[in-house]
Amino acid sequence: MSLSIHDELHLSNRSQWLRAAVLGANDGLISTASLLVGIAAANANSQTLLLTGLASLTAGALSMAAGEYISVSSQADTEKADLAKEQHELTHNSERELLELTKIYEQRGLDHDLAHQVAVALTEHDALEAHARDEIGLTDISTAKPLQASIASALSFIVGAIVPVMGILLLPAETLVWSLASLTVVGLILLGVVSARLGGASIIPATARVVIWGVLAMLATSFIGGFFGVAV
Repeated sequence: MSLSIHDELHLSNRSQWLRAAVLGANDGLISTASLLVGIAAANANSQTLLLTGLASLTAGALSMAAGEYISVSSQADTEKADLAKEQHELTHNSERELLELTKIYEQRGLDHDLAHQVAVALTEHDALEAHARDEIGLTDISTAKPLQASIASALSFIVGAIVPVMGILLLPAETLVWSLASLTVVGLILLGVVSARLGGASIIPATARVVIWGVLAMLATSFIGGFFGVAV
């Protein structure tokens, strides 16, 4: 019976899509809720609030998708340029690159002879992969994936933004500002817990930072809406 070399699950494998998903959900929930709280504080009617929420959800999801794709694509372009440069060096200065790889392994604790043996073996196996991993720091986990980040960010933004939008439909109009803020805090707590669990982090700090920044955003927009709003 064959066994996998790595049976344990490494949470860092989730880093690329998890970062985009948490950012998208957090932004969708906070930005949409803060916008709606601010407008509700200005005594806007429910139709205006619903239209605003849907517009915020749509524009925000598209903006997050485009922003993530452009940003991560730039990272991918940089990685490709580094790999092309490394391939050029391997083709024209192979001995110097072998020495460079040897020095890297020496700095990690191997003696010179063993470091040289490892460098030679890995160079013969796949020189570019060895330099990408050990010199540049590129791995399958860290490699930029623009489309994955874009989709994760857009979908998670929608999931986050739909919470305050649904609140407009379900919460009582008389206490909408406080009810919407309370609903958002609950959503932020759930987001903090879920992101901490997925990332293997401590739940309390992860949840606290999400809730604190969300509350500050809602307080700011509520103040602005109440200050500039005109009672109908």
